[in-house]
Amino acid sequence: MKPQNLHTHTTFCDGKNTPAEMAAAAFAAGLGAIGFSGHSPLDGEEWCMAPADLPAYRAAVEEEKKRYAGRMQVFLGLEQDFFSPPPEGTFDYLIGSVHGLMLDGQLFAVDESPEAFARLADRCGGMEGLLRQYYSLLAQTPQRTGCDILGHFDLVTKFNEGNRFFDPETPRLRGFALEALEALAAQDVIFEVNTGAISRGWRTAPYPAVFLLKEMRRRNARVCITGDSHAAGALLTGFGQAKALLEQCGFSSCWYLARQGFQEGPLPDLR
Repeated sequence: MKPQNLHTHTTFCDGKNTPAEMAAAAFAAGLGAIGFSGHSPLDGEEWCMAPADLPAYRAAVEEEKKRYAGRMQVFLGLEQDFFSPPPEGTFDYLIGSVHGLMLDGQLFAVDESPEAFARLADRCGGMEGLLRQYYSLLAQTPQRTGCDILGHFDLVTKFNEGNRFFDPETPRLRGFALEALEALAAQDVIFEVNTGAISRGWRTAPYPAVFLLKEMRRRNARVCITGDSHAAGALLTGFGQAKALLEQCGFSSCWYLARQGFQEGPLPDLR
């Protein structure tokens, strides 16, 4: 089964390449499909698309659909943030994500920088308060966004390599994540195994953590592998690690988007 990457960003938001450049790189790399998932508009946030750019974004992706028709599937998606207004128009799929916490009417990102993350923990009364709020929002994300795929389950570990800020398997902290997982598994959302922090140099392993993937497998949850790619050269970065991690946790299949919708298939052939 050819790999596909449904989590990509372009110059319409905080990506480095145009849709045409991303699609060309995907085709050259042998992907079976590429999905564009620009960041949904979010007031005051420069890393998101502006509402006025959505028609041009849609048109650019539709142009790539035509260009690769019969050779590679191209999908029009959106990464719908928890705090964004409802999306306008139809999309082939939605990724629902929590990128930050809303405190006193201001959004504070959990993935901006290690320093900003530490400051946010202080605003939340400590790391436990930050994690409690994050996972509470995550559990509500499918209902809030209408997403097909849940984005980067434990994004709060982006800067936590080597347990720099906290031990995610501490029973109380682990409990926040597992409680969210229980709520999300009941909503039959697809969980992505996200390699984006590898390509940007913050992590050496994909998220979610092993203990979460094992719990997802126990619950027969659906998973897919994505790159959260912000550059054309990162479309398959970490996919081998993600596949190995899924096999380690007992998965033999994952989910792919096709014209008929999401379908189960074997783990991707990355040769």
